[in-house]
Amino acid sequence: MRVLFTSLASAGHTYPLIPLAIAVRDAGHEVHFATGEHVHAPLLRNGLRPFRPADSFYEIYAEDLEPELALLRPDLVVHEWGQPGAAIAAQQAGIPGLWHGFGRLFPDGIGLRSPMSPARPHLDICPPSLQDKDFLATAERVELRPVPYSEPSLPPWRPPSRPLIYLTLGTAFGTPEVLTTAIQGLAALDANVVVATGRVRPEQLGSMPDNVTVQAWIPQADLLPHVDAVVHHGGSGTTLGALAVGAPQLLLPQGADQFANAETLTSAGAALCLPPGELSADAIAEHTRKLLRNTSHRDAAREIAEEIARMPSPDDVARELPRWVA
Repeated sequence: MRVLFTSLASAGHTYPLIPLAIAVRDAGHEVHFATGEHVHAPLLRNGLRPFRPADSFYEIYAEDLEPELALLRPDLVVHEWGQPGAAIAAQQAGIPGLWHGFGRLFPDGIGLRSPMSPARPHLDICPPSLQDKDFLATAERVELRPVPYSEPSLPPWRPPSRPLIYLTLGTAFGTPEVLTTAIQGLAALDANVVVATGRVRPEQLGSMPDNVTVQAWIPQADLLPHVDAVVHHGGSGTTLGALAVGAPQLLLPQGADQFANAETLTSAGAALCLPPGELSADAIAEHTRKLLRNTSHRDAAREIAEEIARMPSPDDVARELPRWVA
């Protein structure tokens, strides 16, 4: 079977698909990956045959993919929620397709079109207890365990003798001002702090206290099992990654689907939230201290981690993909 995966050219949209793509490859199928060149390197390293359709850089439109589908003739197209153009192109070519989610179904008004049309099954990596209730009731879903993926590198931390806190604002929404405020608050705690600056250059943040380690990129999947709390923007990848290891979270939502994610996690008891109007170093320190001292948030996160562990693995789902081609 030949399977084509396709995603927006960013880590937040491509990385959630990589574990399943690797599992499909390991199951003996031929895998190709259509996306912009910005994320080709990790796909190449995993033997996933990346290519850029037409002149696409970030988003792929239906007309970009049409000639590639005619040439490649895949048996199945797995198109993530941010790529409706790929779904339309596959439907027009008469090729079976599956939507692939990146978290909780996102609300309207964040700049992405709802992945409800064309109507196709969804590979859903969000644990059902957190998923949108209308989506659960109406969509054809295939549960898929969210498996964090990140590029391997030497870990920037040491086994801590005190709590370990991970701070990130992702790759799209971070600013020096918010990061500096968060670092100032977290540095005041008796904890080790690891910071991934994303699009902000580390040198923009100035000198750091001894208990703070700053890098532009962190192997998040390797770090998360060691953390005691995660302070972040509320992006779906970091949210699910932290939940999978049962880590309590402090969410500092900045845009897109982050406010909806924050509302869902705080309602579940697994997180606290500081919206932009309440953001200060003292507030961040106070809320993170609560996460470290109050076990209720960690207990709620661990319940969700157990739910995630029960979801079918990428290997399980890869073995079932051929039935969608029939």
